[in-house]
Amino acid sequence: QVQLVESGGGLVQAGGSLRLSCAASGRTFTNYAMGWFRQAPGKGREFVAAINWSGGSTKYADSVKGRFTVSRDNAKHTVYLQMNSLKPEDTAVYYCAAGTRYPIATMSSADYWGQGTQVTVSS
Repeated sequence: QVQLVESGGGLVQAGGSLRLSCAASGRTFTNYAMGWFRQAPGKGREFVAAINWSGGSTKYADSVKGRFTVSRDNAKHTVYLQMNSLKPEDTAVYYCAAGTRYPIATMSSADYWGQGTQVTVSS
């Protein structure tokens, strides 16, 4: 089992920045690729960003390319999502996910999920 706990969400004005963290515990962190997803009210969960086990390969949704950066610190068992130039349409609950096959870019590719953290961007 892998336990994932997200933090760092909050309320920010449009154009601002937030950094989300996802702390992992349980099995060996470097065995897992990681992904970030989000779910806005009334919508399905969508892919945001993915990173492989070493951090050497990343993938982004077109809607966040150039604004969001995913990274990981394997020594700290933590994956991050730096979000810049935030827009109201980025408002959602953000989830991190872990799986054994990179990229974690679809719901079915994730084996474990965190509980989510709310990000609200005001206009």
